[in-house]
Amino acid sequence: MAEMGKGVTAGKLAISVQKRLTRAQEKVLQKLGKSDETRDVVFEEMVTNFNKQMSEGTKLQKDLKAYLAAVKAMHDASRRLQDCLADMYEPEWFGKEEMDALAEEMIEKELDNNLEDTDTLWLDYHQNLTDKSVVNMDTYLTQFPDIKARIAKRDRKMVDFDSARHHFANLQKGKKKDEAKIAKPTALLEMAAPSWAQGLISAHQVAQTNLSYNQAEEELGRAQKIFEELNVELQDELPVLWDRRVGVYVETFQTMAKNQEKFHRDMSKLSENLNDIMTKLEEQREFKNTGEKLEAAKSEEANHSDSASSAPKGAVTNDSDAEMPPGFIYKVKAVHDYAATDGDELELKVDDMVLVLAFDNPDEQDDGWLLGLKESHWVQKKDLSGKGVFPENFTTKI
Repeated sequence: MAEMGKGVTAGKLAISVQKRLTRAQEKVLQKLGKSDETRDVVFEEMVTNFNKQMSEGTKLQKDLKAYLAAVKAMHDASRRLQDCLADMYEPEWFGKEEMDALAEEMIEKELDNNLEDTDTLWLDYHQNLTDKSVVNMDTYLTQFPDIKARIAKRDRKMVDFDSARHHFANLQKGKKKDEAKIAKPTALLEMAAPSWAQGLISAHQVAQTNLSYNQAEEELGRAQKIFEELNVELQDELPVLWDRRVGVYVETFQTMAKNQEKFHRDMSKLSENLNDIMTKLEEQREFKNTGEKLEAAKSEEANHSDSASSAPKGAVTNDSDAEMPPGFIYKVKAVHDYAATDGDELELKVDDMVLVLAFDNPDEQDDGWLLGLKESHWVQKKDLSGKGVFPENFTTKI
């Protein structure tokens, strides 16, 4: 049994090698112009379209996966940024014992929810792109390798058909010549043979002549049948596949656009929420700073009242204390020299006494800067022409 198996394998190998040699010989003859080649211009155009369609689909699949990887990278970067924001936001910034502690807790909870929703949006967006765009392209491209293999097989069978056709045609042309060659020795045999054997000799010669002719005709029929079956199948499938590409592209990009639109719309709402949270924090900070200033002003006013009530009844107040410029808040003393660098700034020397004034427009006040007028200027001129801004940390309150 083992020997039979080896024999069958060797026989198949011999047939395969013979086919390859026959095809190679046929292609050489076709290139040399010694045998005609079966051509189908319409089918060749279909194959060109197929190759173009497969190339475009493969590139689109590659770019979709690259886009998906970029979305994942953007999600990771967004998550790290959110984690950083969550880590930096600490209740201790504003103090746990403040009146607005409850508001801070509400803001913290709102921030946590916002960050969690953002992460969920990224995950959903990534998953939707995978399920509805990338998988769709993967499924679409799975049919191309099989069709490509069948096109290659059809090309091989076409060469087999051409080879069988040419072989059969050559036998047809040489049939008459062979019959003429056989006729001469047959005539000699018939003259030497008895009369009863002459008919047998003639029949044997005709049978030998027709044997190879019939075999070639059968081989031509088999090759033609295989080729035409493949050819018809592909001619039916390739135009359908070519037309289907439009629907696949529409579905892929339309789904992708819808997912993008939904993701950016929902992300815009979350971004707006995050902006509102930051606005609340800023308002809270300004409210706290304003409260501290009011407390400081009340404390200063109380101290001033106490000092005024403790003064001797016979004491005489200075004219500068009796009449202060409009908007006067309190008095400071310069502890460092300051050289003015702009026209609206006030130059200071150590020990200068400055009357701090309120800004006409509080929005114009920069952090760490005060508006004031030197006391000596006010005592001498009683006008505000010498007022200017100066750094608060160059003075001390008295």
